[in-house]
Amino acid sequence: MALHIIDEANRCLNCKKPMCQQGCPVSTPIPHIIQLFKENRMMEAGRELFANNPMSVICATVCNHEMQCAGNCVLGRKGTPVHFSSIESYISDAYLDRMTCPPIVKKNKRVAVIGSGPAGMTVAIVLGEQGYDVTVFESRDKIGGVMQYGIPEFRLPKSVLTRYKKKMQEIGIVIRPNTTIGGALKIGDLIRDGYASVFVGTGVWRPKTVGVQGESLGNVHFGIDYLATPSAYNLGETVAIIGMGNVAMDVARTAFRHGARRVMLFARGKKATASSHEMSYAMLDGAEFMYAREIESITPEGPVFKKSVLDENGKIIGYEEDRELVHADSTIICISQGPKDKLINTTHGLEGTDKGLLVVDENCMTTIPGVFAAGDVVHGPKTVVHAVAEAKRAAKAMMEYMERNN
Repeated sequence: MALHIIDEANRCLNCKKPMCQQGCPVSTPIPHIIQLFKENRMMEAGRELFANNPMSVICATVCNHEMQCAGNCVLGRKGTPVHFSSIESYISDAYLDRMTCPPIVKKNKRVAVIGSGPAGMTVAIVLGEQGYDVTVFESRDKIGGVMQYGIPEFRLPKSVLTRYKKKMQEIGIVIRPNTTIGGALKIGDLIRDGYASVFVGTGVWRPKTVGVQGESLGNVHFGIDYLATPSAYNLGETVAIIGMGNVAMDVARTAFRHGARRVMLFARGKKATASSHEMSYAMLDGAEFMYAREIESITPEGPVFKKSVLDENGKIIGYEEDRELVHADSTIICISQGPKDKLINTTHGLEGTDKGLLVVDENCMTTIPGVFAAGDVVHGPKTVVHAVAEAKRAAKAMMEYMERNN
């Protein structure tokens, strides 16, 4: 492992105009990090990585590198790009347990963070390190949000989140688990209790439905729910998955690891929305991909499809008359997610879009002064690193707001 990443580091051209850095949503200073690593200044490299991206360990593992750093490396134009993710993973994993928190000057200003996904954790860490008294309200028993309950263990070991929790507590961040804001407590209660600002990073946990007959049957499930606790399900040996996004790939690979013998994924058109990287792994595990299939109903025996008729551009222009029953023990629906509506329904003045996403201004502030939001609850399902990028911007705006108004 170490020899491999040293070889990778030595391949870096240290470009004057680093396209890899431009391809990273959080603009990680990749050439500089590699140079520090080559000079055996690994702790400095780790410190710089975490200062730029508090979720560095996680992003090094789960980012879509083929579309970001590696996908923009100039060496990849005619050959193999530098795999910075391997270098970042080595540095940040080593640094996480050895990092020390410098003395913090307390500002005596209280901040509430609703949700402990990548956006919430980022805001909590940034503000905690700046001396704000941060309390994180998490509706479940463990922190991490989608990283804990939406990314399979074989892709992201959950032990890393336990390590993050320890570091957050060392900073002075208070974590209140099993507490849903919008339930017994509301945003108004937080403001009443003296929180100078509130951050909402609740993500998107409401599965979208296909709206066909049979969706409520006992052998039908939603992908995001399945990934949260796969051991609670008995899917049988044959599984049909409606959708071909990244969540669908995770569901397929998880199903194989929990006893499925055959897993089929179905797309309406001729393309998948998942990354080619994730599709390759699902294919290696044995997943089968079926295109131009529109779900019409679901039966106890499996889903029923009508075949899409596509034009030369892949656009659906009609459907064939015949119907096809695909025999499956279980059907799992994976066609994206939206936000739950508890916060909007229980917070006067908090506005959302027609999709239920929170409305924010250019500074990530919602329609309630002092209440900010970022990540999936604002933009819909995206990646961990995109949530981090938005959360950093929100944290900066929150600090400016609190210094200006409190």
